[in-house]
Amino acid sequence: MRWLRGALLVPPAIALAGALGWAGLALWFDGPAARPLAGALAAGVVVGALALLILVRPMRRALGAVLVLWLAVLGWWLRIPPRADRDWQPDVARVATADMHGDVVTIHNVRDFDYRSETDFTERWEDRTYDLSRLRGADLFLSFWGPTLIAHTILSWEFDEGKPLAISIETRKERGEEYSALRGFFRQYELYYVVADERDVVRLRTNYRGERVFLYRLRGSPELARRLLVSYLEQINRLAQTPRWYNALTHNCTTTIRFHAQQAAVRNPLDWRLFANGRADELLYERGDIDRSVPLAALRARSDITAKARAARPVRRSDSRGDSIAAGPQALGVKGSSRGRRRARRTERTRTATSRTHAPAFWREMASRGCARPPILLLSSRCAVAVMLWTPSRRIGDADHAGPLRG
Repeated sequence: MRWLRGALLVPPAIALAGALGWAGLALWFDGPAARPLAGALAAGVVVGALALLILVRPMRRALGAVLVLWLAVLGWWLRIPPRADRDWQPDVARVATADMHGDVVTIHNVRDFDYRSETDFTERWEDRTYDLSRLRGADLFLSFWGPTLIAHTILSWEFDEGKPLAISIETRKERGEEYSALRGFFRQYELYYVVADERDVVRLRTNYRGERVFLYRLRGSPELARRLLVSYLEQINRLAQTPRWYNALTHNCTTTIRFHAQQAAVRNPLDWRLFANGRADELLYERGDIDRSVPLAALRARSDITAKARAARPVRRSDSRGDSIAAGPQALGVKGSSRGRRRARRTERTRTATSRTHAPAFWREMASRGCARPPILLLSSRCAVAVMLWTPSRRIGDADHAGPLRG
């Protein structure tokens, strides 16, 4: 019986340790800018809580005191306001907005940069008008930069006329700032919807980050695609007025897209592949949401557009329309400060070294973010799991349909 009692105490002990660890890290990451003060507060909360658990009896009184302390930290943390006036990286410097009048939608600040390299580019922000009555449906891009269980997902809406519209849910980073998987659980990054030309957000991954990209046509009616797009655009307008925090646990790519799917009245049963979204195509295949006329392995091979994207002629602004996709890597935006210039030089040296040694795409991705050595913790830093959140139903063409990236 004693061992059983001890076993029953393990889950609460783990939860308590996690709560205290979170409180300490919240004070460290989101607390005072003065690092000594932030460190003192973080250590004080953790040590104080442990002292209460050791010294105070009965145990329920100690747990009550620890709970009050933890709730005080949580209350402070929840009141930290997001901001829209930071010195943003150039690729996320502007927020998109949408004017919706019946079937006609005009979207402002659609990103369509002219890239010469990952850090050398010409900015181009456009206003584009779309007719929702001409919406054909939506496609899904899955981009792999290393671990096959985790992918970056992008939704793209295709119209009978005009360029496809791609939207990617990401973090909004300041100049010189890098994404940290651990910091993503705290108040470190504002939420950002990248509204862009499809060629911008896709070719940046294939041609400049060394990622492998798959394109799946989703089976869904145009009406369903429209409801989902309208939900996105309404949230984009809200974010333009009131910024929100990104959070890797509670308000990330997966949960945000799930929110939009629910608004579009899509039933979406939970599945472990909602979180291991590198297997999302498998989930969609089982649900009949992508083409099932061929085996999944054959469908994956047919949907791999990496070589096509890398071979396409880059679009320059002297071109009227250009080839099937434009040069589109995401810029780091670190040229402005001495710290940024140092990081850019370090990034370039690391990228060159990894390329010469034929490092896997994952390490090249890390190098593009200034990491000279492998990170200890890896979580998805970008959109996660649009796939499982929406049950599309239109004709499957995968990589063989018309339009940019659809040669």
